[in-house]
Amino acid sequence: MAFAAPATANTTGNSAPIETARLADTVQILASDAFEGRAPGTAGEDKTVAWLIEHYTALGLEPGGENGGWTQTVPLIRTRLGAPSRLAVTHGKGSMALVQNESIYLRTPRAVDRAAITQAEMVFVGYGVDAPERQWDDFKGVDLHGKIAVFLVNDPDFEAIAGEPVKGKFGDQAMTYYGRWTYKFEEAARRGAIGALIVHDTPSAGYGWSTVIAGGGENYDIVRPASEPQRVMLQGWIEGKAAVDLFTAAGQDLAALRIKARRADFKPIALKDLRFDADFPVTMERIESRNVLAKLTGTKYPDETIMFGAHWDAYGVGAADADGRTVRAGANDDALGLAGVIELARIFAAAPRTERTLVFAAWTAEEAGLLGSETYGVTPLYPLEKTVANLTLDILQTAGLARDVVLVGKGQNALEVDLAKAAALQGRIVTAETLPERGLFYRADHFSLARRGVPVLLLMGISGGADLVEGGRAAGDKWVSDYTANCYHKPCDRYDASWNLAGAAQDIALFHTIGADLANSRRWPDWNAASEFRAIRVESAKARQ
Repeated sequence: MAFAAPATANTTGNSAPIETARLADTVQILASDAFEGRAPGTAGEDKTVAWLIEHYTALGLEPGGENGGWTQTVPLIRTRLGAPSRLAVTHGKGSMALVQNESIYLRTPRAVDRAAITQAEMVFVGYGVDAPERQWDDFKGVDLHGKIAVFLVNDPDFEAIAGEPVKGKFGDQAMTYYGRWTYKFEEAARRGAIGALIVHDTPSAGYGWSTVIAGGGENYDIVRPASEPQRVMLQGWIEGKAAVDLFTAAGQDLAALRIKARRADFKPIALKDLRFDADFPVTMERIESRNVLAKLTGTKYPDETIMFGAHWDAYGVGAADADGRTVRAGANDDALGLAGVIELARIFAAAPRTERTLVFAAWTAEEAGLLGSETYGVTPLYPLEKTVANLTLDILQTAGLARDVVLVGKGQNALEVDLAKAAALQGRIVTAETLPERGLFYRADHFSLARRGVPVLLLMGISGGADLVEGGRAAGDKWVSDYTANCYHKPCDRYDASWNLAGAAQDIALFHTIGADLANSRRWPDWNAASEFRAIRVESAKARQ
């Protein structure tokens, strides 16, 4: 395989004419106060969807949604907790009051008007991992029905040191899906728990407490069939110091238990005498949100698709920050990624049609747990077995040209080779993510396709500092740390005229090169032998013959 040399180039070194001015214009529109933070089920959604449809129509794209339209319906349940009348842990010597957003953060995924738990037993389940393929079971048959499961975040080997048997069993610093909070909440529900709490610490989670509480007690979920296990009544996080105090009240040393949980023979520990009490009023509503999909139908193989994706939603309107700003506009996360998808659509629409179909997806409810893309994964509009690849943009660095591109999820599939070759055409190299503990491979919309076997690539600027032309790796690391500490999921994430979008344009252009090559070829990229997603793709191989 060889990519053609770029026919055009500009001063940013792009292999396609990605226009930074267009990126900036799109971000300024979508991240303006008029769009109210683009929360699903709000007037901000209506404005966003209408703007996207109008824009795609003007570019000459075709509707790619349901029934010949531009959208796919995403039925959601939205809940928000009010002020609790009870929230504490009682024990033999008294009680420990808990404060929402300070010592604990809770939300409910259930469609209820009241979330109450009374005197529930609490059980520490270590990392809460059940991974037969790794000969690992933290649960050892413990009965969690009606109890609160307490987890550590990340994988059992995240803090392991050389010589420990668990070292490298789950990928060391690279988080697996077992380390994600979503997996832990799902596992608690499967085992009948009434509640689930994850002990927060910034290194293991990959983000601080301010990010944990950014949702404001609000929860979204897709409408699930009655056949699925019922979700826990309350789920969330307990702040680090509060967790230490809680374990101490149970006569346990949390630091020592962290070490014990790194052993395969770990057994769940009942936090004796501790009882969890909570009673929250719940505001609940059912809403219909929308994915927006556009397409360019292929000339020879219209049933084979290459998908470009980003999410349109952000966090809407919330509490005022220190500057009095209430709109959490999500300018970088992910209006900039969406602007990149729109730029790709513009360029492809202006060129001769490709042999395979190109799909441009703008997902809803990513911030609520990848719910828009998950709905698509459950009810795909294009056959997943004939989806050649999903290429996702979610947060791009705004600090200028880079000598490298940071790869998220190294070792997963053959698209990494495509990325390296496309980068070489720009005079760049591929660098593996330097913050694998953040588990970013499992935290963006591409994952909803990956878990169903579709080969994927994700570009995400917070996966590690790029080697910037101006300032090197140190400058790239500073950009990541400044953005994640100050603006990620906060009102600060707004368009800034000081942004240098040349590096973002470079990265978007990589997807143009890769997508164009795939769309005019007969190649089917595959998962690597060690990937957990390879077996799923193998099952559908006959459909691609």
